Amino acid sequence: MTTPIPPLRRRSRSISVEVAAHLEGMIISGALRAGDRLPSERELAANLNISRSSLRQAMFELESKNLIERRQGRGSTVADLPRGSAELHCGLGDLDIELTHATELRDLVEPRIAHLAALRALESNLLALDSVLARSHDTLAPEESLRLDVEFHAVLAHAAQNPLLVTLCTMTTDWTHRTRTLSHRTRQGRRTSLEGHHRIYDAVARRDGPAASAAMERHLREVRDLSLPRPRSSPTPIR
Repeated sequence: MTTPIPPLRRRSRSISVEVAAHLEGMIISGALRAGDRLPSERELAANLNISRSSLRQAMFELESKNLIERRQGRGSTVADLPRGSAELHCGLGDLDIELTHATELRDLVEPRIAHLAALRALESNLLALDSVLARSHDTLAPEESLRLDVEFHAVLAHAAQNPLLVTLCTMTTDWTHRTRTLSHRTRQGRRTSLEGHHRIYDAVARRDGPAASAAMERHLREVRDLSLPRPRSSPTPIR
């Protein structure tokens, strides 16, 4: 049974880039999972109202990123994690990680991810990042704001074009879930997080690796400050 694909929201970029970003976003967000079979190219092109040649270009890009597998006579399916990534994911998943250690690892890994994303991101990656930002705002419920926060960082990791970094990003996301939840509990916190994402995106879109890394470092620092307990006000002394 094939997995249905929702309609494509068209934008002012090449059709194949839009399609690749649309499908990649579904894979990264979990709407499409490993092993899911996509509709036939004829059906998918008709559903998205695009030509089959544009669809083939998009599918070729997804295949080159190891996000889908295409086999003659069997169609296209969402790919599993590459072997090295899967082994790393299983190995790290068995560890009992302290939050401080996970935070240190995130501080090391994510600025490098942002740097590489600025150098390696394809147009479809930029479009996917822009799509996440377009759906994000500070009036969202904390749960939805957190979900889009996680999606932004996942899309950014994929833009770095290194599956091992994607795995590390996924694991640190799991390990720091509580801290990230706290950073989205207030509207000001959600606004601060989103502003950080916009700075990162702007640097990546400019292909400025050092600026992207610096923007990520600032973002992580600000998010960490948001999750710190607020000092209690001292009681007014009785005179």
